[in-house]
Amino acid sequence: MKKITMMMLAAVTGMGAAHAEFKPNSARGGFVGDSESIITIDQIGNLRDDAYVIVQGNIIRRVEGDKYLFQDPSGTIVVEIDDDDWNGVTVTPDDTIKLYGEVDKGLTKTEIDIDYIEKIK
Repeated sequence: MKKITMMMLAAVTGMGAAHAEFKPNSARGGFVGDSESIITIDQIGNLRDDAYVIVQGNIIRRVEGDKYLFQDPSGTIVVEIDDDDWNGVTVTPDDTIKLYGEVDKGLTKTEIDIDYIEKIK
């Protein structure tokens, strides 16, 4: 019985130490690397629904409502940018921007739902 008690105590103590240790890729989040992973439009088709993405390129025109056609060197995709996600940023087709958002896969089309816009130049 003493062995079992000692093993349980060691296991609990070991688990407590493991939980106190910070790991950047844990469920709590944190800093992982020193650069952002910008992906291209042609890579988006291989991603799962709701995957977080960063794309860089240009909005070339408004499609309708809050949907815009976004272009990078690999292709185009429709992005959805709600009014409150613009955060005062104004862009033209000549402006290079980074868009941060999630992949939105539907039955017949894939779009990106944008959370944040960063004007590069």
